Amino acid sequence: MKLTEMQFNEAQPVDGYGPGYFRIGGQRVDGGILLTASKVRSWEGYADVENLLSLQGNVDVIFIGTGAEISHLPTDLRERIEKAGMGVEIMNSPAACRTYNVLAAEGRRVALAALPV
Repeated sequence: MKLTEMQFNEAQPVDGYGPGYFRIGGQRVDGGILLTASKVRSWEGYADVENLLSLQGNVDVIFIGTGAEISHLPTDLRERIEKAGMGVEIMNSPAACRTYNVLAAEGRRVALAALPV
């Protein structure tokens, strides 16, 4: 089997994560994150709607990582994101990080909003 290293060009990858933190582009970031190809900032969870909606026009899909276990996204939050013209996919944070990395490496317009494990 041939393995190919991913090239991220302009995007910042999720290098790792652990209890209470993520490692983005080699730097540790404590707490929840909102990550796009060009920026990483803190994300305070489902109540931090405005941070998610600020991505309108810049991303097509937001991957929401719900921590160590998958949980449901509040219906009103999903509706607001979709009304803003963005797709939303819910998964546990490890899966969301992996999915974000693959699509960001392909140059897709994606974002990751993730709570730490």
